[in-house]
Amino acid sequence: MLFNSYVFIFLFLPITLIVFFGLAKLKLLKFAAICLTISSFIFYGYWNIAYLPLLLISIMFNHQIGKAIENTQPKEKQGKILLWVGISINLAIIGYYKYANFFLSSINGLLNTDLIIPTIILPLGISFYTFTQIAYLVDAYRGETKQSNYDLLTYSLFISYFPQLIAGPILRHDELINQFRQKRHFIFSQKNMALGLTMFSLGLSKKVLIADNISPWVAPVFDNPGAVSFIEAWVAALSYTFQLYFDFSGYSDMAIGLGLMFNIHLPINFNSPYKATSIIDFWRRWHITLSNFLRDYLYIPLGGSRRGQVRRYTNLIITMLLGGLWHGAGWTYVIWGGLHGMYLSINHWWRKLNMPLPKLLAWIVTFFAVILAWVLFRSSSLPEAIQLVQTMIGINGVILPGEAQGKLSVLTHLGLQLKSWKDLSYLPNINGSKTLSLVVLVALSFCVTFMPNTQQILQKLKPRWWWAAWVGVLASFSLLSLNRVSEFLYFQF
Repeated sequence: MLFNSYVFIFLFLPITLIVFFGLAKLKLLKFAAICLTISSFIFYGYWNIAYLPLLLISIMFNHQIGKAIENTQPKEKQGKILLWVGISINLAIIGYYKYANFFLSSINGLLNTDLIIPTIILPLGISFYTFTQIAYLVDAYRGETKQSNYDLLTYSLFISYFPQLIAGPILRHDELINQFRQKRHFIFSQKNMALGLTMFSLGLSKKVLIADNISPWVAPVFDNPGAVSFIEAWVAALSYTFQLYFDFSGYSDMAIGLGLMFNIHLPINFNSPYKATSIIDFWRRWHITLSNFLRDYLYIPLGGSRRGQVRRYTNLIITMLLGGLWHGAGWTYVIWGGLHGMYLSINHWWRKLNMPLPKLLAWIVTFFAVILAWVLFRSSSLPEAIQLVQTMIGINGVILPGEAQGKLSVLTHLGLQLKSWKDLSYLPNINGSKTLSLVVLVALSFCVTFMPNTQQILQKLKPRWWWAAWVGVLASFSLLSLNRVSEFLYFQF
């Protein structure tokens, strides 16, 4: 079930809220928790009920092995064996569903073989709920869950909680389960409902009014990288840069808003990442819960920065390579992760030189590096990504819109080429005008670099009629735009 669908907004969500708080008002708190858990399973099974048993088995297995680890002394040998068994089985499941075809196709290409397996449909959200449970097992091994005594119902709700089940944020047990046990979770709050509806509306508008509308600008260029010009390549790269941000941050805002409706505070996952002035700063702002997971459960266990600079850079690159592979089963994702690992290593090395760049230049370098990496992330293959990047940096010539005999003809003396607007067939055409797409991208650039983000807007929220009117108008436009239901980009990762 998608957040941006009528069946969710007008049927599933209000029924779940009414039943949950209705049972809570009758002091039937256990039944309210059961109701919320069952609703979460219905939410997941609505997409494809065939994969609901996989989620249930995963939850029961990890709960039991977590309990077994808790019953050992922290970090003793038996607990370590159980931990590795749990992690191995989790990785085996995600490896089969997500990476089997990728590994086989890589082997076939390397050894010139023809190994095949039946087509595997990727279960929705498997990367998120698997990583959440691996983190839980590691925390159990460290002795951090022993005093909590999580029963199966509480643990099931923690993993399946529908606002964060499909695409995060990736949570640790102590960030969510303790909130489920607090009495305020079961008491209807007008304030939290108002904040939640506002956050949900802002996230929905990001998705349907921005991300979905610029989505058609992306595919034609990435599908034909050898046929596009300099300006067309840059328009597509910027369009994808903004589409991915407004799509995924929109989902995260909606998840946080839904949590607030149930008096649950989910962590912020985005903090204006395109305002970053370094790659280190970018990863503190982009997909924050994934960054924290990779740091706490991969980078630090590998040794972090404790074993010298060379080992630090190696650990960064390994962590980001695996982070790239987590995003998708393809070499472009792996190389994207490795590229960001190199970015981070260079960033740390530059910091040691104590030669800070001017803030504007630092932002330009960071944003340019992020955009080039997104080209790899979006491309179907490495050769296509290289071809598009070559066009973007001018290796294939710099072609700009304009008339050869017009006012811009002086640019031809600088080695630039001019091409009429009508001949730039891969530029988006908005109501008969191709210049409007450039105006939109400039406006979006301004928004992500200077405007307050969603949580900053929420902090300024006042209980005034004009706030309600503004949010109501925004929500109405968003709902009227749901003429086609589109999946969130991160559902495929």
